[in-house]
Amino acid sequence: MQRHTPIGFRMKNGKIYVEEEKAKVVRKVFADYLSGSSTYAIAKELTAKGVLNANNKPSWNHGSIGKILENIKYLGDEMYPQMIETEIFEQVQNRRKEQRKKLGRVEQPNSMNNQSPFSGRLWCGECGEVFKKYIENSGKPSEKSKWKCKHYIYKNRVHCICGVIIDEQIKEVFILAVNKIIKTPSLLQKKQREVPKRYSLEFRKLDQKIKDMEADEQFSSKELATMIFQRAALLYQTAQVYDYDYNTKNIKQALSDRKQQTEFHEELFLQIVKQLIIYEDGRVEIEFINGLTVYETYKKGDNMKLSLFFSI
Repeated sequence: MQRHTPIGFRMKNGKIYVEEEKAKVVRKVFADYLSGSSTYAIAKELTAKGVLNANNKPSWNHGSIGKILENIKYLGDEMYPQMIETEIFEQVQNRRKEQRKKLGRVEQPNSMNNQSPFSGRLWCGECGEVFKKYIENSGKPSEKSKWKCKHYIYKNRVHCICGVIIDEQIKEVFILAVNKIIKTPSLLQKKQREVPKRYSLEFRKLDQKIKDMEADEQFSSKELATMIFQRAALLYQTAQVYDYDYNTKNIKQALSDRKQQTEFHEELFLQIVKQLIIYEDGRVEIEFINGLTVYETYKKGDNMKLSLFFSI
């Protein structure tokens, strides 16, 4: 299950640390790319030198280099310590965009390579599935983007009753929440209760199937052993490291010397927000990396006036 951890990190005693030897490889990849090397050239050099990849094999390709260069976990979050400086990471993303344009590669609006800062951080409060971004009338003057539950439409039928939310509403919610904390820093001192883990629909179905097989005493089944391993892998992906003091310190540092915000700052959002839970009735639950939870309500449609209150 360690394969889910990006190269350069390792888990010990439930916490993720920088694995310095491989972190040097990651930093070199970023440095070489900024100096003008292509992903192909970097992969060829690492392979020639016998440098081990994430699977501990001396084999690299341009795809694995590209994944390293675009992995936002190297900026640090609630689980991962920061390995790459924000300025360097942004410079790399800018160069990658320039290279795509030079090569004539058109970014697909719904592709993984064109992720929004909200990707993977928006969850449905009704069914527990992740929210996905959908582009309507792509490339046209009437182009619109909306976030919907992954199971909003399932097998050509409306499956989830949760509504939609747009980028502007998410940004406004974040600005209001951050301004409340800036105005009243003591809110960060009120230790929040640990929020129960939210399991994906896939995990819940698999877990129930395992329990049913165990109830039927099918303990020797090879299928059961395989499913138990799959469940463990899914559980690892949703694992949370609850470190209130450490994450509160990170939020304070990120907000230090900041005045009331009037614009959305993507870097700040990525640093201090863990997830947003969207509900059908218009409520949005914002959870910061230290567990501080904010509940917000917004009016649907063009009127995006928001009201905000805190859960203590």
